[in-house]
Amino acid sequence: MLGFGKKKQTQAKQQNQSSAPLTKKEKDSVQAYLDIAEIRDNVVVLKDGGLRAILLVSSVNFSLKSEDEQKALVGGYQSFLNSLEFPIQIVIQSRPLDLQGYINKLKDVADKQANDLLKIQTIDYIEYIQQLLDVANIMTKRFFVVVPFTAVNVPTGGFLEKILETINPLRKTQKEISRFDKQRSQLFQRVDIVASGLRSMGLQTVLLNTQELIELFYDIYNPEITLKKQLPDVRELSILNRRK
Repeated sequence: MLGFGKKKQTQAKQQNQSSAPLTKKEKDSVQAYLDIAEIRDNVVVLKDGGLRAILLVSSVNFSLKSEDEQKALVGGYQSFLNSLEFPIQIVIQSRPLDLQGYINKLKDVADKQANDLLKIQTIDYIEYIQQLLDVANIMTKRFFVVVPFTAVNVPTGGFLEKILETINPLRKTQKEISRFDKQRSQLFQRVDIVASGLRSMGLQTVLLNTQELIELFYDIYNPEITLKKQLPDVRELSILNRRK
C-alpha cells in the first residue's frame, strides 16, 4: 500500500511538471533544435545562413478536368520543373477545418432574428454543422512552395578588416545588412521565376509576409494551441522590436 501511494504521488508530480509552463532555460533548449534563426522582411533566415521564401499556392481539382486538360496540366508541370535551375520544396499542410468563427456569426444572427421560424431554422442549421464536425473528420489542405537561396561564403577582408570591425562594430553590422539585402534580392528573383511558372499552369500564388510566416511556423509547432488562440500581430511581438 505504501509503495502504491508513493507511485501515485510520483505520477501526480510528473503530471504537474508536464502541465507547468516552460522555463526560459527549457525554451532555449527547444529553440536549439529548430533550424530557424529569425524571420524578417518576408524571409525565413536559417541558422546556417540560408534564406527561404514561401509561396501559398492555389489548387486545381485534377479529377474534374477533361483528359486534354489533364494532359496539358501534366505537360505544363513537367515544363515548369525542367525550367528551374534550383531546387524547390512542395509542402501540403492538412489540418482540421475550423468553422468556429462562422458558427459564432450564425449564433449572433439567431439571437438578433425577429422571425421565430427563421430563428429556429438558424439554430437547427448550427446544430447540424456542429454534429457534422463531430462525426466527420473534415480536413482542409493548404499548398506551399518553399524557394531556397544559400550563398557561397567567400572570405572578405583580412586581418586589417577584422581590426576595423572590432574597433567599430557598426561596420560589421552594416556589412551583414548589405549582404542580407543582396541575398534577399537574389532570393526574390527566384520567387518571381517560380510564381511565373505556376501562373502559366493557371495557379495563383501569394508570397507570405513576415506575420504570415510566423503564424505558419507557430501553427506547425503548436497545432492544438492555434485552434484555440490566434497569434497576435507581428508588430505586437517584442522579439522583432530589436530590428526593423
